[in-house]
Amino acid sequence: MFVTAKSDIGLIRDENQDNFKVGLIGEDTAVCVVCDGMGGALAGGDASSIASNVVFDRLNLSYRRDLNSRAIQNMLVTVLKTANTMVYEKSKSDKQKEGMGTTCVAAIATQDMAYIASVGDSRAYLLTAEGITQITKDHTIIEMLQSQGKYDKSDPAAKHISHIITKAIGAEETVDPDFFEVPLSEKSLILLCSDGLTNYLSDEQIYNFVYLKPLESAMNEMINYCNDHGGKDNITIAIIVN
Repeated sequence: MFVTAKSDIGLIRDENQDNFKVGLIGEDTAVCVVCDGMGGALAGGDASSIASNVVFDRLNLSYRRDLNSRAIQNMLVTVLKTANTMVYEKSKSDKQKEGMGTTCVAAIATQDMAYIASVGDSRAYLLTAEGITQITKDHTIIEMLQSQGKYDKSDPAAKHISHIITKAIGAEETVDPDFFEVPLSEKSLILLCSDGLTNYLSDEQIYNFVYLKPLESAMNEMINYCNDHGGKDNITIAIIVN
């Protein structure tokens, strides 16, 4: 088991409001968190920093090898809800941080399973010899409209709502994270990322950059691609290798 990550401010933003934390529990379990903050001044960065630290630290404290699937689900969902409470309370106690929030995607991966919880539009992917699959669902206006059969990408208004998310850590007093459970096989990869990556790279492009490639250079090449094509957002990538 191996885990690595990289973040880049991009070319336009004055601050990197993405935060990530990755590490191993023993030799056979990876923990990975990616958060993409939102809010004026330093608020978004504070929100993503609080959430990433809370989620990572509490998963490390709570995880045990003997936990079953249901227990891991409860742990992940509870930890993201705790992060939501802490970000929300911080936003209410500091006028300058009012309205701040963050996306959050968190993964625990063993040699045969990956457990993932998410809020917002930061994504988790599974990469195997067969290809790439998006595990998480985006909590966005566009995703909601598509699920209702009401989205027309040819509508000029579509580009103006593409960045609007419907759920975030800290935006409301409570939050209901999604949970996913994915079997892993030999040479499986789990990739977590902020939308600074997926705004520029298709799923197929991500797969071609990453799968069976040296990971550090693959991350650098993807970041360079995003920046070469505009770099309008912070870019964060984390990869777990089985």
